[in-house]
Formats: sequence, structure tokens, C-alpha cells
Amino acid sequence: MPLQQTISPIDGSVYVERELASAQQMEAALAAAASAQRAWRATALAERAALCTRLVEAFVAQTATIAEELTWQIGRPIAHSPFEMRGFAERARHMIALAPEALADLPASEKAGFTRFIRREPLGVVLVLSPWNYPYLTSVNAVIPALLAGNTVILKHALQTPLCAERYSALAREVGFPPGVLQHLHCTHDDVARLIADPRVGYVAFTGSVAGGHAVERAARERFIGSGLELGGKDPAYVRADADLAPAVENLVDGAFFNCGQSCCGIERIYVDRSLYSAFVEGYVELTRKYVLGDPREPGTTLGPLVRTAAADSVRAQTAQALAQGARALIDEREFSASRPGTPYLAPQVLVDVTQRMGVMREESFGPVVGIMAVEGDEQALQLMNDSEYGLTAAIWTRDEAAALALGDRLETGTVFMNRCDYLDPELAWTGVKDSGRGCTLSSLGFAHLTRPKSFHLRR
Repeated sequence: MPLQQTISPIDGSVYVERELASAQQMEAALAAAASAQRAWRATALAERAALCTRLVEAFVAQTATIAEELTWQIGRPIAHSPFEMRGFAERARHMIALAPEALADLPASEKAGFTRFIRREPLGVVLVLSPWNYPYLTSVNAVIPALLAGNTVILKHALQTPLCAERYSALAREVGFPPGVLQHLHCTHDDVARLIADPRVGYVAFTGSVAGGHAVERAARERFIGSGLELGGKDPAYVRADADLAPAVENLVDGAFFNCGQSCCGIERIYVDRSLYSAFVEGYVELTRKYVLGDPREPGTTLGPLVRTAAADSVRAQTAQALAQGARALIDEREFSASRPGTPYLAPQVLVDVTQRMGVMREESFGPVVGIMAVEGDEQALQLMNDSEYGLTAAIWTRDEAAALALGDRLETGTVFMNRCDYLDPELAWTGVKDSGRGCTLSSLGFAHLTRPKSFHLRR
């Protein structure tokens, strides 16, 4: 039986080794999901919600164990890993609370002699494909609302985080979910394509790269099923002349370097009004130097390794290219003694004298590097923020809410922030434009993509 290995970025050891699913195991999972869905959709929403609540509480109870697993699998500092369970629980609880209203029948206007309404029906079996960087925060966006809506779920996580998928299945059994309602599979990309092509799968929820999104689309091309694609980002921030400088610096350093910059909605490029530029850059570099790069198992570490050496080398190459094109690095890598070539341990970097043509300002970095550019005001900042193939989020730092709203109306992104960044509010729709994907999760709107409308037109 073929094996998949999870290599820990901490020390290069094999942390998890799992057999990949056989064709017979995939068939059994599909058959169980399709069979279970018929009874699951008929289960009262209140009962489905109660089971989902018990599942969330079971996850929260295991936060310490899950946090340690995450640190070993992806290299995130142990001081930060518990954050993922807090965010997981916040999103899940909000979706559970929203479900009764979001899934309620939609009445038509009164018409004598008729009963008319629209009902939201589940799609059937939902295949959830989740990445490694935030394995619980990304998967919960689809798993919990899919279950609440009456779908069954087959979950496949990236090979870097197989234990996350296994946690879902094990805890679902523990809290009393019926067999077949929530399962996981460890399988190859080719196997995923076969799953998508199977007529029992009614929807695909994918979070990952643009290339991965295209692969999902190709696999689903011959079938009339929906797919939600949460893809990459090159998210900008703009610091206006009227911004409160200290919180702007603090939030944007965290927004760029939390999780070693491995976030689709992390800050990767910053535009600062020229009147604040020098002070902003000085404060930004000073705070960046306070990060501690090292063994993520140590409680004092605030910056761990990237997920693998190849990822770190990609960021090194992008940074080197920018320097060759005239950018200037403000961080001496030697200040971070754990940063070593040929390893996933990489110092954070702040680049100035950057231009919009450089790859570091255009291509997704997914690592601890950020470019900062001075701008002459709102119009230039808006033009540069929109000058991207991506459109996930954009953040504006200002004291003027009206100005932020006016700029937000013209920004080509799924989310506009003011005075914060890198956060998903479960009561707001999470979506992107351009190469950042399509579809929607979270909020009451997220349920619409996991159901289909069915009209009832009854003459009395």
C-alpha cells in the first residue's frame, strides 16, 4: 500500500506516516456518505446543531494536544498554535447560531388560495479539500455549515496535516455522529480528481493555491456541480496620512509575519503616505527585530520555520531577485542566528526602494518578507492596491471612516478592513475576486453555496 509521509519542519524527521486510501476504501467512503446523507438530511436541524456543538466542544477540550500536533506538523510556534482552536470554535459557534435563520424557508408574498415558499435543500456529499497552513480554520468554514445544512462530508487534508483530518473523524464518532456523516481520506491528487468525478459528490470546497483551484475546476468540468475556491492573495495595506502610527505598525508587523507569513490573507505589500513613511519604516523595522526565530517548541519563540525548505528557498529567491533589481533590505539576517541557508528557518525581511514591477510586490510570497513603498495619497495608493492578479483583502489605516468606505467601494477585493487585517469575521462573507477565487463561506450567505433552492407552489 502506498504511503504518505509528513516531514516535520522542526528537525526534518518523519512525524506521521500513513497509508493512502485504496480504491476500495474510497468507494466505501463514498457509499457510506451517500447512504448516511438520506437519513442525515431528514434529521431535525436542532439535532444536527447539537451534534456540531458537541463536536466543537470536543475539539476545544483537546486544544493542548492539537496545538502540539500542529507545531510538529507545520512548525508554528507552540505559543501561537492554540490560537487556531480559539478561531475554530468562534467560527463554528457563529455558524451554528446563524443556521436556523439562514436555512429557514423563504416565503413568497401572500396569494389567495396558494402556499408558496422556497426551501433550501442539501447538495448531498460535500468534498472538503483543506490546506496545511491553517488546517482547522480553513476546513471549519465548510465542514460545519455543510453538516448543518444536511450534507455529509468527506474531508481530505494536505499531506502535511493528516492528523487534522483524523481528528475530525475520530471526534465525530466520539460525540455520536451517525456513521458515514463525517469521514476523512488520505489520498493522492489523482484520487481527488476521481472523487470529484464521482456522481455521488455534490459539491467541492477547496482552499489552496491558484494552480490547485484550476485542477479542481478541470476535474469538475464535465459535471454540473458547484465548487467553492478560496485561493491565494497578495494582500495590500495602505497607511493614510491621518493614521494612528503605533497601532498601524504593530498590526501590520503581525499581519505580515504571524504564522511565518504563511497566510492567504496575510499582509504582503504596504503603501504608506509619504508624510508618515520614514517614521513608519523605522517603527516597523524596530518591531520586526524583536521577533524570536527558533525552535517552535520553545515558548519564547515567535517565528518558527517555514513548512519546508523549498518554501523558504522560494522566499529567499524572491527576495534576492528584488535586491538585484534595486530594493534594499533593512534586516541583517545575521541578527537572527537560527536563520540558515538550506533549512526552513528564515529570518523576517523588510524591503524598501521596491517598485510595483518587482515579483515581491506582485507574486504571492507566502513567507516572512514584506515590501514597503511611499505613496503620494489616496489615488496612487488605490491604483497600486488594485494592480494585482489577486483580490482577497485590503487594509486601510485611517481615522476617517468615510474615507475608508469611499476607498473600499473602489477596491477590487472580497474584504476591506479599516485599522485591522488578517482576520475572518464569521458573521461576514469570506470571498475573493480575480485569482483569489470564487464562491463564499461564513456568514448567512455561506449556507447558500452548500444548498440548492427548491420552490413549493401549492394550490389549496
